[in-house]
Amino acid sequence: MVHLRIVVPSDRSGKVLGLLEAAPSTCNLVFLEGAARQPSGDVVLCDVAREDASVVIEDLKELGISRDGSISLEQIDSQISDAADRAVQAARGAPSDAVVWEEVEARTSESIELGATFLAFMALACLIASVGIFTGSPILIVGAMVVGPEFGPLAGLCVAVVERRFGVARRSVVALAIGFPVGITAAFLFTLICVATGLVDSDFKSIDNPLTQFIAEPDTFSFIVAVFAGTAGVLSLTSAKSGALIGVLISVTTIPAAANIGVAAALGNWADWRGAMAQLSLNLLAIFLAGICTLYIERKLFEKRRLRHLGDGTRAAAGLSDERSPSSRRSQGADRTQP
Repeated sequence: MVHLRIVVPSDRSGKVLGLLEAAPSTCNLVFLEGAARQPSGDVVLCDVAREDASVVIEDLKELGISRDGSISLEQIDSQISDAADRAVQAARGAPSDAVVWEEVEARTSESIELGATFLAFMALACLIASVGIFTGSPILIVGAMVVGPEFGPLAGLCVAVVERRFGVARRSVVALAIGFPVGITAAFLFTLICVATGLVDSDFKSIDNPLTQFIAEPDTFSFIVAVFAGTAGVLSLTSAKSGALIGVLISVTTIPAAANIGVAAALGNWADWRGAMAQLSLNLLAIFLAGICTLYIERKLFEKRRLRHLGDGTRAAAGLSDERSPSSRRSQGADRTQP
């Protein structure tokens, strides 16, 4: 279940209450007249089955609530209620498969912020990967994969393309375009220091170590694994449970490849450099394509649910037509272009 807290202009409270009362997938409806002060209006609280959360929020947007009031949502971890059980049963599908698109947008917007922390994690991840390359330690390579924050902007770019959110797409590309060079530069400088201090031989080649040579030797399985990982990552992002995301981070070779680019450049080993560049490009492309395809399918399934909702008569209680309003998600140009 998803809990909604809605600040409603007083002139639209009746429509909102009518809509929520008519929706069989909602329950625990509470109305607090005149409780809101900024913005002023009434407060409506309710719980809605996760499967129909975005559908209900779409209707609230058509009523202008997101523009003149506010809509907040949070996950309910545990709830003991027969009414809630009936609401979940009224919504088609399994809660674990449902996508709350507003939640996805919020997650990706938070993960694509280009700030000092993001750049620090990129640099630290590549530094850890560099040590793993020098020592031939798969454990350090895996650790670098977990530390790396690059999947956030990659997922954000996939969401932006599917939902046509050009501002988010721009921010995602900028984060990747700056983050990877920062990580590569950190690995490059660290390698020069290690060579100068005698920690690493100047003729070191990462490809000579059987435990880490895969970083500079992309093959068909590199692409296949990245596709699987990209699909799993997006499913983790859009589902109620995100525990699989750690496994996704360990499955892709983006951070180790970026680190090896810096290491190979510092050592003048251009064969390893070309291999690492190919590995990084291959992984980024595969994750991007897999993410877009997965999100596209999920979006189409949501559109089918939305179309069924348009014809079930629920919207009539709020005075909404059975045709999609120009103010709905796809047509809200401001939402698509906001940074």
